[in-house]
Amino acid sequence: MKEAKDYFKFLVEEIHSTTFATVDDNGLPETCVIDLMLCDDEALYFLTAKGKGFYDRLIKRKFVSLSGMKGLDTMSTKAVSVKGKVCCIGKEKLDEIFEKNTYINEIYTSEESKMALAVFKIYQGVGEYVDLSVKPMIKRTFSFGGENVEKRGYEITDDCILCGKCIKVCSFNAIEEAEEKYKITEDNCLECGNCYSVCPAGAVIKY
Repeated sequence: MKEAKDYFKFLVEEIHSTTFATVDDNGLPETCVIDLMLCDDEALYFLTAKGKGFYDRLIKRKFVSLSGMKGLDTMSTKAVSVKGKVCCIGKEKLDEIFEKNTYINEIYTSEESKMALAVFKIYQGVGEYVDLSVKPMIKRTFSFGGENVEKRGYEITDDCILCGKCIKVCSFNAIEEAEEKYKITEDNCLECGNCYSVCPAGAVIKY
């Protein structure tokens, strides 16, 4: 998986129930579990009832963060996190959501009860995928809706003296040996910071 649409499909079809975070009027975080109902190449879709505090926070803040994971235990886990801008699209896609997620019909059993629902779309943002089920572990970042991925992590500069201390403290096999300087493989780095802490030459920079 390398594109946003691949991670969206994994979230909707294989994880489905995810933890959402929003911010209340006091600037404090609130979380709730929300099912991701649909996706396309550039967006995720979910719904909620208009009487909920979650709905009010979405309308006011227009921004969400979510995480979901799949696995029997920590070392078999695949996880996706997304943060981005959200907008209410009303009843648009509501029929499609009920068609593809038939269990919802057991919660909202009549057309009248569906009046309480509003569909939301996460349309612009960034995300991260982490797979601990393989060795070395994999971490990838992605963006959607025209957003740019912020560069984050560590890099070894030309000041590297090839002492090897960074390799010894890296639990993720994310550092490669080279003739002129060592190199951090971004997809395998969990950003623990050990290499940054032990480098005697100050050759590891954090960005």
